[in-house]
Parts: sequence; structure tokens; C-alpha cells
Amino acid sequence: MPKPATAPDWLEPLRAEARDIFGAGVRAADPALAVARALRVTHGTLEIALEPGREAAAWRRGPWRRVHLVAFGKAAPAMTSAALDIVPPELLAGAPVVVTNRENARQDLPFPVMAAGHPLPDAGGLAGARAVAAAVQAAGAGELVLVLVSGGGSALLPCPPERISLQDKIATTELLLASGADITQINTVRKHLSLLKGGGLARLAAPAELHALILSDVIGDDLSAIASGPCSPDPTRYADAISILTSHGVWERTPPPVRDYLTDGCRGTVPETPKPGDPVFATAASSLLGSNAVSLAAAEAAAVSGAAAGGRSLHRHPGPLLGEARHEAEALARRLAEVMAAESRGSGGALAYLCGGETTVTLKGRGRGGRNQEMALAFALAAERLGLAKRWAFLSGGTDGRDGPTDAAGGLVDPWSLERMRAAGEDPQARLDDNDSHRALASSGDLLRTGATGTNVADLQIVLVASGL
Repeated sequence: MPKPATAPDWLEPLRAEARDIFGAGVRAADPALAVARALRVTHGTLEIALEPGREAAAWRRGPWRRVHLVAFGKAAPAMTSAALDIVPPELLAGAPVVVTNRENARQDLPFPVMAAGHPLPDAGGLAGARAVAAAVQAAGAGELVLVLVSGGGSALLPCPPERISLQDKIATTELLLASGADITQINTVRKHLSLLKGGGLARLAAPAELHALILSDVIGDDLSAIASGPCSPDPTRYADAISILTSHGVWERTPPPVRDYLTDGCRGTVPETPKPGDPVFATAASSLLGSNAVSLAAAEAAAVSGAAAGGRSLHRHPGPLLGEARHEAEALARRLAEVMAAESRGSGGALAYLCGGETTVTLKGRGRGGRNQEMALAFALAAERLGLAKRWAFLSGGTDGRDGPTDAAGGLVDPWSLERMRAAGEDPQARLDDNDSHRALASSGDLLRTGATGTNVADLQIVLVASGL
């Protein structure tokens, strides 16, 4: 990383510690360990924890004649491996159906893995969705459909009705991603353009019993929103999907087959998604394995236990970061200025300030970068405008290891980042205005690269502040 002579000796250790704290948050969402906590076999009977990790948790017990195993999401391979270590082989109905993103699609596993596109669906995902649907429909009464769900499942499992093409669904997803719609809004639309989402998978599984083990990438852990809720009742309606497309100004540009289908749904000429109380959920249950909140708690523990953490105070942001990335970055910088001022009057000012969430980006420019890279660049600019004391490092990263359509997980900036960008010939404000945070951060050596992590519980933001210097 290019480092101007003005950067102090303590800077790189502070940046390294921010990366370590982020890593602790990612490890807390380890999908294999999460599944291992949720499954067990007692006297030959498979048991599933209803609230894994809690003492005296209740367990769901069979006996089931056969188990049909399907998995989808960024953690699907790791979750499947862990499940196969526990579920007796004689119970399995056949090979598991496993669908994941291309970065995590290992082919050295003892079961087949199907690769699919993310964040935009593709033909691989369509093939995977059809394989999942076939496996689920093959299950009968007295059998169990065990579903392993993790982040990215919505994009990875496109299953549109016959009158909507995959290209129609891709175009609709692109419009929503560029419009600034949040993930819950995007998934509301996806549910109503799918035969699997919004409880559709549970509908296909009946009359078999169903249990979903879920690694949450949705803030608040609404089961109907994670991977667009394939195994959960859907409280939303076709009218909600139309309202989202309209309010974000993309209804008129939405492909006509999608508009016609959603309109027919409002008229009642195509079936609604299954709602709370639907009989298909009578023998369906779900267990939440991990979440952003769990990873944030692990990051906090790492922030106060490291060798360099002596005398450091810990602060958690009041609530998740959910708005426009650059606006959240500005507000966070202002909040940090207040905290730093208060701490400087007290213990000397060494602190850690941690956040979790999932922001959005409204694309107006032509550049590249995801919400975490945009937040990192915007934070550095806001800190400069506010005259924030030069003793901080800020990391914003996606726990899946990929931020937007790039190979980076996010960004890690410090008070000298903008200086490095300008020395490399870049205008950081112009890059932000063009949604080109990736280029700006690459020029200053501030891209956060972790590689695919095999999990996904949304984003973590970490600010470390050195003591008053």
C-alpha cells in the first residue's frame, strides 16, 4: 500500500486490528459450526434444534422415513457438508441438491454443487431452482424436507412462472438494484415473480414435513424476507410489489410480461403467495442459525479483547445502518466526532465504534463499487470536511467477501486515504459522484479483499480511534 511520509507508525497496526475484528465477526457466522449446533442424532433418530445455541432448547424429532436435503445460498456447500456429517446416510433420499454462487461453487466436495449468478440471476440459477423444486416435490407424507438457507438465496434461485422469462426477471432485478430499493423491497417483488419464494417451496413440499435451517443476511431476521422466505408465510401482496416498482420510478421500464403478471395478481387471476395460517405451514418449521447481530457481538468482543485494546471504550451504533450508503457515512462521521470529543475529555479517547446493517446505493454514475466501498469513500470525505482528528481507521465490509459487482468485500480507509488518492491522480469526490468508489479505493490501496467467505450475514462497520496523540 502506498503510504505518504506523513502517515504515523501506529496507523498500519490500527488498520490491521480493524481487519482482525472484521474477521472475528465473519467467523461467528461460520455455517458449518452453525449447522452442527442445530442437528443431532439420538438413538438413531434425527433431531433438529428449534433455537440453536440456547440452553435447554427444544428439539424437533422424527422419526422420518427419508430426508430430502436441499441447500441454496452462499453458505450452501459448507452447510451441506456439516449436515451430511450428522444425518445418517440411510435416511437420505438421494444426493443433496446444492446451489451456490460461482465464487463458492467448489467441485472437490463429495456431492454435486450447482453454480448460479449473484446478484443477478442467470441460467445456472434457473437450472438449480428447477432441481430444488423437483427434489422437494418428490417428498411424501412421513418424510422430511431439510432446507439449508443462507444469504444470496433470492438471486441464486430464480423460478419464474412460465409467462415470465429469465431475462424479464433479470431486467426487473437490475432496475431494482439501481433504484435504491432496499433488500426487503427487492425481495417483495421477487416473491411475486417466483414459484419458490414467498412460501412457494413449502407449498411444493406438502404433504411432507419441512424444516429450514437459516443463516440470516437480513437485518432484523424476518424469516419471510431471508432469501425471499421460501419456507415462510408471506405477508406481502402483489399490490405491494407494484407499489415498490412505482415508488422507485421503474414501473414503466419494467418488462411488460412482469407488469401484466403483477397486475393479474392484483385482480386475483393468478394465485397469491401462501399467507400466515395457510395449511401448507402446519408441518413446517424454521430455526435461525446466525445473523448480523451475532456477528456484531463477536466483533465487539474482539474489539475489547485484543492486545491493543487496553483502555479502549466500546460503542455500538444505535440501530442498524439501513439508508443510502453515502448519507449513512456522513451521519456516522458526525456521530463519531461527537463521541471522540466526549472521550477526549475522559479516558484519553481510545475507542471502538461498531455498526451492522445493509445500506443501499442509488446508481447515478457509471462507475463500479458496492455499498461498502461507497460508504468507506464517503466516510473519508465526510471526516475531512468535519476536520475529524487524524487518529482513526474505518472499515466497511460485506461478510460474504464480495461488495457489489467487484472482487472486494468493501473498503478500509484512514485520515491519509484521500491524500493517497489525490497523489495517484484521482479526485475522490468526483469518483463518489460517479459511483466509482472501487477505482478511488484501488488507487489508495484501501480495498478490503477477503475472498469468498462462504457465509453472508450482511455488513459490518468498524471504527477504531487511537488515544489522543
